[in-house]
Amino acid sequence: MKESRAALRYAKAILNLAKESGNETLVNDNMKLIVDTIAESADLDVMLKSPVIKAADKRKVLNALFGDKLDNIVKGLFNLLEENKRMVMLEPIAKQYAVIYDYHKNMKVARVTTAVALTKELEDKIQAKIVALTGNNASIENIVNPDILGGFILRVGDVQYDASISSQFNELRREFDNGHYIPKI
Repeated sequence: MKESRAALRYAKAILNLAKESGNETLVNDNMKLIVDTIAESADLDVMLKSPVIKAADKRKVLNALFGDKLDNIVKGLFNLLEENKRMVMLEPIAKQYAVIYDYHKNMKVARVTTAVALTKELEDKIQAKIVALTGNNASIENIVNPDILGGFILRVGDVQYDASISSQFNELRREFDNGHYIPKI
């Protein structure tokens, strides 16, 4: 609990700096890149959490890994975490930043369940459907579940739109079970 409060304080400070410089969207993209990179690399995660490796060495690895891809505010965060010996908090800070950024921009998280991973084209179509349903944009979180067979299930806040093939099959099954189907023989 104490660590999450500290991560939130760091994230708020970073958002305030980013807003002053007008780079909050770029910093948000940087934070997503950091979270994704740590999630993909178990070695990086272990290195950041290791008490044996010096904070200066961790910062050097992060600077070498990300190079010029990151905004100066994020690079400054690396330096600050090194000084305070809190490199272990990099991932929670990045996650908290994304949450408060979305709140700041009035963006909701849309959970889209599909049978296969979303392509960019499908994300654009789903974003259009989100705007049609809610009137606002949302960040898309894709959940892959092969059990839905095809189509998608979209959930934004308390609104759910089910366009999956499995739900259509279930609807047909209910119609057959209720006797609404009349064969034409």
